[in-house]
Amino acid sequence: METTSRAVEQVPAAEGGQQVPSAWRTVDGYLEAPFPWYGLDEAFTGPRWLMQVGTAADGAVEHGSIGHGDEPSVRHETAGEDRGRFAVVVTVAANPSRRSADGTGLLEATSVSSAAWLAGVGLLSFTWPGQMDHSLRDDWLDQQTETAWALADDLAGPEWSSLSLPVDGVPTPFHYRESEFGWVLAGSTGQGVHLGAYGRGMSAYGLGFSVIKDIAEYAV
Repeated sequence: METTSRAVEQVPAAEGGQQVPSAWRTVDGYLEAPFPWYGLDEAFTGPRWLMQVGTAADGAVEHGSIGHGDEPSVRHETAGEDRGRFAVVVTVAANPSRRSADGTGLLEATSVSSAAWLAGVGLLSFTWPGQMDHSLRDDWLDQQTETAWALADDLAGPEWSSLSLPVDGVPTPFHYRESEFGWVLAGSTGQGVHLGAYGRGMSAYGLGFSVIKDIAEYAV
C-alpha cells in the first residue's frame, strides 16, 4: 500500500538524539478523513497523542496513528534499557481497488494486511537496535520492512495467532504476533476501517478499542 505521510515518517531528532514528538501534533489531516478514528477504549486512562496521517496517491487521507502511554524514544543511549510502555493504534480506511480522482489510474485496495504492515513498520521505527552502527541502520530497516510486509501478506501463517479483543464493546477477532521488538495485531471493524496496533511494555491481551468521538480534542 503506497501512501505518503502528512508528517515526516521519522521525526527529526533534536540535540542529543531525542525525538521531537511535537512535530507530529497537527490535527488537520485527521479532520479531513472521511472515516472514524480509533484509539484504546476508556479503560485506558493514560496519555494519548497524535502521530501522523498517510494519504493515497490522490491526496485522500487513508490511514493514521494515535499513540497511548509513554511517547517512545529511539535514542541510541537507551539501547537495552526500558524505553517506556506504549501502544499505537493504526486506523486504515477499508477501500476497494478504485480509480484515482484524476481518472488516470487505479488506487491500491486496502485490507487487514495493510493494517498489519503499517503496524509492523511502525513498531520497527521505534525499536531498531541502539547498538547498531548508524551506517547499517538503513540496510537493517530495509530488511526488516520487507520481512514485515511478507508477514502481513500471510496472516494465516504460523507467525500469527488469533486474539479476540473488544471493538466498540463487541468481541472482534485479530491476528496477533510477538517479536523481540514488541507486538503487532490487525483486524477489521464494522465501521468501514481496518485496525492495526503495535506496542511494547503494555500487554495486548488487555486492550480494547473504540471510536474517538472528537479527534480535535487530541490537538496540542
